[in-house]
Amino acid sequence: MSKRVYIFDTTLRDGEQVPGCQLNTIEKIEVAKALEELGVDVIEAGFPISSPGDFNSVVEISKAVKEPSICALTRANTKDIDAAVQALQYAKRKRIHTGIGASDMHIKYKFNSTREEILQRGVDAVKYAKKFVEDIEFYAEDAGRADIEYLAKMIEAVIAAGATVVNIPDTNGYCLPDQYGAKIKYLVDNVKNIDKAIISVHCHNDLGLATANAIAGLVNGARQVECTINGIGERAGNTSLEEVAMIIKSHATLGLETGINTKKLVPISRLVSTSMNMPVQANKAVVGKNAFAHSSGIHQDGVIKFRENYEIINPEDVGADSSSIVLTARSGRAALAYRLENIGFKLSKESLETAYKKFLEMADTKKQLEDEDLKVLMKELEMVK
Repeated sequence: MSKRVYIFDTTLRDGEQVPGCQLNTIEKIEVAKALEELGVDVIEAGFPISSPGDFNSVVEISKAVKEPSICALTRANTKDIDAAVQALQYAKRKRIHTGIGASDMHIKYKFNSTREEILQRGVDAVKYAKKFVEDIEFYAEDAGRADIEYLAKMIEAVIAAGATVVNIPDTNGYCLPDQYGAKIKYLVDNVKNIDKAIISVHCHNDLGLATANAIAGLVNGARQVECTINGIGERAGNTSLEEVAMIIKSHATLGLETGINTKKLVPISRLVSTSMNMPVQANKAVVGKNAFAHSSGIHQDGVIKFRENYEIINPEDVGADSSSIVLTARSGRAALAYRLENIGFKLSKESLETAYKKFLEMADTKKQLEDEDLKVLMKELEMVK
């Protein structure tokens, strides 16, 4: 099995469904170009039939971006597919992403239908889309809660109808990693034509398991992962692109690789955050402002002695600034000496002890001390350069 994992970015479709985070066409093009530079394989540019603005964005992104495939989302009906075909007319590499619910819950309560009718609608949608576009991805919505034998039957049928990629979404973020991984393995082992398509994982973060589930899917045979910058998306969000990329890079034993230029992860994280006016939580893995910041004295001492003591990722590998030693009341003498030396004060052991006592008094009141505070501290103690 190939070790190449294809990165399908849906920041501009699923990510943009976050309330209050909609982008205009110009902003979408800027993000799309950054995604191209990042090295993603597929950009899901929008849902063309949903609005004139979304339709136009898919058209303009198709013109502006050349390397990644441009994907348009549809439901399993001809009108949606016709709109997608028209929106993708300028794309160098085009993909239609169509599908329908696969769980009994969706079949009964969303579609008021039967398994047989839903399967036929899925097959018909793939066959219709295949008349216009060669690359067809089929999504079996709510696959995470679907009956596994019925799901396998559906996947086999849509591949036979022409699907080149089959998306197995954990739409509601329900699965545990072992459950989701087992679901992917079952499809690999039991769908007789599975070798004719790429299995894709699309996981939501309702229980905080999106990235773990995505990796479990890849380990069990999936070779495309659907994700977003900063993990944004519907409700609690999607699998985080930066987390998947760095897990694969950090764990060579997985035997997987992507085409992502990881040094562009922090810059694109900031672009998306700014464009969508959606701050990244400080403790966000890989791209959060505290991802490489250390404030505990024990950790600071360890990092100063050897960075890898407390950092498994080199900040430069993701385009971040160097590790930071943050001075708080939890900081130790080693951290204070390190920061003082950085601004030109190299203290003796005795002087450092005196300075440290005064530093703790300041830290208890200010919570976090910056270089200017340290200069004031040195002036008060008459320890001038």
